[in-house]
Amino acid sequence: MDNYLEDNMAKILLAGESWISTTTEFKGYDSFTSTKLEIGCTELLESLKKLGHLVTHIRAHDVPEDFPWSKEALDEYDVILLSDIGSNSFNLSNHVFSEGRPTTNRLELLKQWVLSGGSLMMAGGYLSFSGFEGKAHYSGTPIEDVLPVLIKPYDDRVEVPQGALPEIAVDSQITNGLGKFPEILGYQTVTPKKDAQILMTVDSSPLLVNRTVGKGRTIAYMTDIAPHWASQDFMAWENYGEFFSRCIKWLNKDLD
Repeated sequence: MDNYLEDNMAKILLAGESWISTTTEFKGYDSFTSTKLEIGCTELLESLKKLGHLVTHIRAHDVPEDFPWSKEALDEYDVILLSDIGSNSFNLSNHVFSEGRPTTNRLELLKQWVLSGGSLMMAGGYLSFSGFEGKAHYSGTPIEDVLPVLIKPYDDRVEVPQGALPEIAVDSQITNGLGKFPEILGYQTVTPKKDAQILMTVDSSPLLVNRTVGKGRTIAYMTDIAPHWASQDFMAWENYGEFFSRCIKWLNKDLD
């Protein structure tokens, strides 16, 4: 885990947003293979750090074993952020997949933690919500129960290579005063729940949705926090960090 520590703000656990790439290069008769770890949330981590938040990052390949196993461990954090990490990574730990032993259902654990007062945000990506070819597979899970949206049981992506501009649907503490949002290059389609509030849209589809559920709060953000769906203009936007910081503050009940 990587830890980024400052004072006075929410303690955040970000799970996901990394991948391991393997490349084989062919040079005439010979070839060789190289492998590297890539992190997709560096800018977000640094932005939240600069704004005073406390962030712990669990990389995607560490989630099956290192994501919290108990309510007490979850209680170490104010906000859990899931970004580009599929449900299998929570369900198929070594206990289950390698050893065939029952263990804690951490998606159900996370649901109960939210209902008892925790805060959860899911950001979009190829392994968020339903995801690429439906492989994120959050439809029908305990996570869907507490999120502010209903998730499709199949590939839910909309690719917008020409770019699409997010629009503010209602005035809120999260979006007020941030000005025009830069374009994004894709998003996921969902159905907001009846008790949810749509804060932003893109192409008339919900983009930012929040909800109070039980004693907790949840946010669904239907596009990525980094490329490719977050365009270079979005990444360079002066309010990039402030926007996500406000989402965290709302979840932590510092904004209403």
